Amino acid sequence: MSADTSAATEAAARPAALPRSAYRLFRSIGTRWMDNDVYGHVNNVVYYSFFDTAVNGYLIEAGALDIHAGETIGLVIETRCNYFAPLAFPQAVEAGLRVAHVGRSSVRYEVGLFGAGDEMSAAAGHFIHVYVDRATRRPVPLPAALVRALQPLLVN
Repeated sequence: MSADTSAATEAAARPAALPRSAYRLFRSIGTRWMDNDVYGHVNNVVYYSFFDTAVNGYLIEAGALDIHAGETIGLVIETRCNYFAPLAFPQAVEAGLRVAHVGRSSVRYEVGLFGAGDEMSAAAGHFIHVYVDRATRRPVPLPAALVRALQPLLVN
């Protein structure tokens, strides 16, 4: 394979920022002073916290997740984030949510993080929850309330 072909293949596979229209629902998240790192932008680890906040906040509000007493909980088994533009305190962040896959006991959530009002994502990523019994930590079928809550977020 030539260097030109290899570079073209790599460029085609490289993740790219996504527009707001790629997401089904948005949640606002405020940045905090402590989110910034010494380079003056939100530190990379905070983006994963934004993902958790957006998804779990939605599930709690939709009545699909009881973090204190629910019999079923979601455990993250895979996660990824690609960064396209910096976010920084005191900027407001808008998290776009969508669901790319629903399995028997797992869900792939995809999240785009946008500066308030920006058309293209500053970061985009995913995580996969496997839903398990709280006591045994063994996979269980997705609860009906969760499946209902996921419907508005599904993409083809």
